[in-house]
Amino acid sequence: MRRLLLALLLLGTALQAARPQRVVSQSVGTDELLLALADPDQIAALSHLAGDRRFSPVATEAARFPAIRESSVESVLRHRPDLVLAASYTQPETLALLRRTGVRMLVLTRFDTLEDVYANLRTLGRELGQEARAEALIRRCQERAAALAARLAGVRQVRVLGVSIYPFTPGVATTFQDICDHAGALNVAAEGGLRGHAPTPSERLLLWQAEVLVATGDGSTQATLAAIPHYRVLPAFRAGRLVVIPEPLVSSVSHHRLEAFEALAKALHPERFR
Repeated sequence: MRRLLLALLLLGTALQAARPQRVVSQSVGTDELLLALADPDQIAALSHLAGDRRFSPVATEAARFPAIRESSVESVLRHRPDLVLAASYTQPETLALLRRTGVRMLVLTRFDTLEDVYANLRTLGRELGQEARAEALIRRCQERAAALAARLAGVRQVRVLGVSIYPFTPGVATTFQDICDHAGALNVAAEGGLRGHAPTPSERLLLWQAEVLVATGDGSTQATLAAIPHYRVLPAFRAGRLVVIPEPLVSSVSHHRLEAFEALAKALHPERFR
């Protein structure tokens, strides 16, 4: 029995030693995942945008930790990481330089769906030695998504268009499509054949017959969009059918996008939430 206890103690010590102890996250998306799974003392630094409420849904929590000054290799290495987290949308030059340093890296590449989020949580959980914590979070997310689906069972999908001050429109294979899929919405740009964030086809917007426009931003968003001719002529815009959701939730590539699911669902189907 004593030998067994000693063996278990040695195994636990070895596993603890194998866990990365100085993790640096290079993007907001990996910040969100790291904060959800890591022990605080495993986090050496977060991205330079982690504490910016305009981009990060975890700004308050992120304020407890150091942040890299920018996305440069020098700024990352200053924190002496034993693991660097990055995303496929990180600048290729930065990824290439980080790989040349020989530092251990985890680059996450898929973010379009909630299933992608679950896969990323499991991957990071294994890297951090936090598999149980990852599975517990996934279960909570699955329960939350199932509860939302039950509320929306049988609703008529509302035809929505994602609008922005930028000349791009989200179609299929985007986080916006994933939000629509869980919020009782039909993304008219995806129906119209757009894939990814494609150039806005101004001349086709009227033909898509969007019932509601969905934007990110704040109280000034409607006035900003009114200055864009191809939006202000749409019947939905003229009727004031605009839903504004905070940018950090819509663009989230982590489990925090569930908040965007719920926000859009409540706006489109308020009768299901009374």
